Amino acid sequence: MKSAVIVFPGINRERDMARTLKLVSGVEPAMVWYAESELPKGTDLVVMPGGFSYGDYLRCGAIAARSPIMNAVRTHAEKGGLVLAVCNGFQIACEAGLLPGVLMRNAALKFICRDVYLRVERSDTPFTRGYNAGQVIRVPTAHGEGNYVADTATIQKLEGEGGVIFRYTAPDGTRDEKFNFNGATNAIAGIINKRGNVLGMMPHPENHVESVIGCTDGRGLFAGLAQYFERAA
Repeated sequence: MKSAVIVFPGINRERDMARTLKLVSGVEPAMVWYAESELPKGTDLVVMPGGFSYGDYLRCGAIAARSPIMNAVRTHAEKGGLVLAVCNGFQIACEAGLLPGVLMRNAALKFICRDVYLRVERSDTPFTRGYNAGQVIRVPTAHGEGNYVADTATIQKLEGEGGVIFRYTAPDGTRDEKFNFNGATNAIAGIINKRGNVLGMMPHPENHVESVIGCTDGRGLFAGLAQYFERAA
């Protein structure tokens, strides 16, 4: 699996992501600066990690979405290449038009830094093949603007076409607004585009992959991706 991690000014989770990609796939990812105009040749997976690109000025991800490298990311996605967008990366993906909707301020207007429970809604995607549909995983989250919002038609389309991949739930997988910490519409924590090759999610699976941390629920996402590319080779 040849991956590329995009590094924007203000991003601060690129090394966490790179470590996880190497740990699971065995291959060192390329670190691609935002001002570059091309991705490394043969890139399979593009990852936009979390952080605070450009200090979250204007709107979170709005400036980064207009960076030179994003033309290459769009082309990669248009050709069917996989894109994983986590936290600020999710915000950037929405601002860049790779995914619908927008991430707004958390409903309580407070920064949230805690583990959350996610129900995996589908297991038939390259990103979720390492899980079972309906499985509940625990992963960390850290954001001030993770409240996913979209117009009614977009929400209906996402729900009707299987575009919702991760949803905030109680530990037993039931919907409970107490566990929808940021107030996201329909407790949406992660979505995928219609083609199934661009995933955006607010929580950080890359930080729950090693047993020394105490939880490895995030590892399934990256292990599934590695297996996907192994079988495709």
